[in-house]
Amino acid sequence: MRNNNVPLKHLIDNIDFSKEELLDILELTKMLKEAYFQGAVPQLLKGSSLAMIFEEPSTRTRVSFENAMTELGGHALYLAPGQIHFGSHEAIQDTAKILSSMCSGIMFRTKEHETILNFAKHAYVPVLNAMTYYNHPTQGICDIFTMIEHMPEGKKLEDLHIVFTGDSSDTGIMAMETAHLCAALGLRYTIASPKQYSLMASELELVNNKMKETGGIFRITEDIDDAVKDADFIIPDVWTYYGYEDEEEDRMAAFSPKYQLNMSLLEKAPDHCKALHCLPANRDVEITSEVMDHPERSIVFQEAENRLHVERALLAWYLYPRQKKASTALKQYHEGRIVDFLEKNQ
Repeated sequence: MRNNNVPLKHLIDNIDFSKEELLDILELTKMLKEAYFQGAVPQLLKGSSLAMIFEEPSTRTRVSFENAMTELGGHALYLAPGQIHFGSHEAIQDTAKILSSMCSGIMFRTKEHETILNFAKHAYVPVLNAMTYYNHPTQGICDIFTMIEHMPEGKKLEDLHIVFTGDSSDTGIMAMETAHLCAALGLRYTIASPKQYSLMASELELVNNKMKETGGIFRITEDIDDAVKDADFIIPDVWTYYGYEDEEEDRMAAFSPKYQLNMSLLEKAPDHCKALHCLPANRDVEITSEVMDHPERSIVFQEAENRLHVERALLAWYLYPRQKKASTALKQYHEGRIVDFLEKNQ
């Protein structure tokens, strides 16, 4: 089924993309979304299968990938913790090779980023990073796609100023994810974080080096009011995480109320500025319900829906080129000889 003459590509980190390739994926997302709303999604992946490994549960990631694969004519297999031997009785390279031999692609949501890097080394079908504790490439592409759909009048993608508010330390997944994507696209990006929860030196160097290549502008500040004064979009993220319960009191003291995305903060930005959130959100903690549910200033739920459309495009982008496209005559030949065999021997 697979065409192994096409070079193998994985989706691990958006900072590895060229701007042109990212723009192509965004354009494909738009095309497939238009087809979806006209009931005409092409069956590009008919006969293909996607293994979906989840070390942790997720609402949007599971539903979006599973539905996207079905709409494209393929099949998705949900592989939850405890349902496969990976991580307990089987070496990571063995799982990668076995799933590669049976599936057209592998979606992986894992904790340690090193795990997916190691897994991809041994897989010989595309591996799609559906979030690690380091980055979240599918969410990042979704966010940019949503911003493009809600672009301020008169602006182009290159004109946008995107602001993140909250934790940008090594646990601030969306702060780093957005940094990687903005760097790849050459956009203007500002992080507003308390100093003790700011970007690591290694990340700062990585992002700045990519920004120099692409012409982007990157800044980190503790002054949230200054950061949002000309923002086009503001992205918050959660302040506390699983496994960091002992830090919760310190974290809340550092972030609240200064870095909360509330209407008071949003009104310090231009009137066209809109709020995003990758979800799940702690309502009235890092973002208020008033902002999340605002009919004009929030695009949080449009963003969530766009995970489906982005996943559809990513699956088509990575899996479709590696499929073997048999001619109608070849399909008829094999069907005929197999049917003849079955009828003669049963």
